[in-house]
Amino acid sequence: MPTGNSSILKDGLRAAWPICLGYVPIGLAFGVLAQKAGLSPLAVGVMSALVFAGSAQFIAVAMLGAGAGIASIIATTFAVNLRHLLMSSALSVYLRGIRKRWLTLFAYGVTDESFALNLVRFREGNWDWKRALTVNHVTNAVWVASTVAGALGGALIPAHAFGIDYALMGMFLCLLVYQLRGRIYVLTALVAGAAAVGISLTVPGNSYIVAASVIAATAGLFIRRRWPSR
Repeated sequence: MPTGNSSILKDGLRAAWPICLGYVPIGLAFGVLAQKAGLSPLAVGVMSALVFAGSAQFIAVAMLGAGAGIASIIATTFAVNLRHLLMSSALSVYLRGIRKRWLTLFAYGVTDESFALNLVRFREGNWDWKRALTVNHVTNAVWVASTVAGALGGALIPAHAFGIDYALMGMFLCLLVYQLRGRIYVLTALVAGAAAVGISLTVPGNSYIVAASVIAATAGLFIRRRWPSR
């Protein structure tokens, strides 16, 4: 595998462009929603650069719009982003021997999409941490730019126009479909959906997201241990 800087950049860009293509409409949608919630383009850009987690940012903006306190927003987004601990753990086996400063930079750029792409490439054996790092930060740059552009244009777009409120849900539905590689994945997804709906109807707030995730993960583990051959 070529190791020159130009080859690394080319391979990273080639792998990252589908994610970037998906980030543009989602980022624009988030920027518009954030602007409608009262955030300035500068605040949107800083938030995207510091957080770089689409679902957490959408949740934070929704909670800001609902008048939630800072402590509850931080606690909720922290809980939602705990999945990054699992994703980073899965990638860590391919990042042994790398200096801590590079690991820190790599960890900052891990998202659902870059994790899925890099994990597949690492497993195929034709990938290294430099190419994975390129994917992380090219997509990061596109995300930040898209959210700022959305915030700048938000004043020109009426609220709820073009179905932008559905953008995040559509992205996660797409990600879900690509993860359904067997019965256990389908069953786990069904448990997560049923638990999320049931809890959201009985418990106020966004806690149903974390609760449904824990319930579904536990159910998936139980199914795998109970029927390992399936």
